[in-house]
Amino acid sequence: MSATATHMRREIDEIPQATARLLDGSAKVFAEAGRGLRERDPNFVVTVARGSSDHAATFMKYAVELTAGLAVASVGPSIASIYGAKLRLRGSACLAISQSGKSPDIVTMAETARAGGALTVAITNTADSPLARASDYAIDILAGPERSVAATKTFVNSAVAALALMAHSTGDEALLSALARLPEHFEKAIACDWMALAAALETPQSLFILGRGPSFAIASEAALKFKETCAMHAEAYSAAEVMHGPLALVGPGFPVLALAARDASEPSVAEAADGVAAKGAAAFITSDKAKSATMLPHVATGHPLTDPLPLIVSFYGFVEAFARHRGLDPDAPRNLRKVTETV
Repeated sequence: MSATATHMRREIDEIPQATARLLDGSAKVFAEAGRGLRERDPNFVVTVARGSSDHAATFMKYAVELTAGLAVASVGPSIASIYGAKLRLRGSACLAISQSGKSPDIVTMAETARAGGALTVAITNTADSPLARASDYAIDILAGPERSVAATKTFVNSAVAALALMAHSTGDEALLSALARLPEHFEKAIACDWMALAAALETPQSLFILGRGPSFAIASEAALKFKETCAMHAEAYSAAEVMHGPLALVGPGFPVLALAARDASEPSVAEAADGVAAKGAAAFITSDKAKSATMLPHVATGHPLTDPLPLIVSFYGFVEAFARHRGLDPDAPRNLRKVTETV
């Protein structure tokens, strides 16, 4: 790694070590919080987050609904902070995710959820934060300082922490084993070269990023990073939804990135990628199941819930390089700062 590498590049390269540190250093609280959730046996789950943290929460939503059979809903923080509404959450669990753990609206919503009867769990990169203190259990993601405005290692560790929490609460040994192997998969994902995408993005001002199920959350995170680091509009869609209204925007050369994981959704994502390619789109996909879309190198983890995560690691490496290719500094996005505190 070059001594002149951006903060973002350094932090991408730190992801495997940060994940290993999380799985080891927070093992005790994973077990404690997992036991607490198991004993509470919630009827449903609510999540509270914004930005990249909300994408991690969406990833958790699909994982919980697919494996634990619990409905998961995202609660807007403004329900408590702006509108002062008090939700009836008895019999639920509330997962609040925030890197800084001090955004007033996230903290207020967590406090309101706890007062409303929810068991609250905070996932944060700041151990002694207001959010951690407001929650029944606090999981430190142990990502270490993140200087880049664009979150990378904190997003990955937040998503991994959510999966580990769920695995402990449900006693899912297969998922726990898959999580333990993630650091080595992330090392390989960093080495995946996606610069084949660059030529398709030279002139367009917008692109679609597709996913389905857990990989839709990853697509949402990728779209945000295109906006943040490349000053380029990107929109995330379910591979099913894109075939409706959004298809009207697709024409010759329109760039589409399909993030397919090795799970039950892979054939449908491949079909969607081939469908937009048939309309003339410059379509790329992380799967060998597509016939027309260009395949990008990707890392398979052997588990459907961990498989989407190396995709975002490979994407981060690409988008940092592409930002520099466009003459931009990914560490200094226009109009943004590292911590945004909303009320």
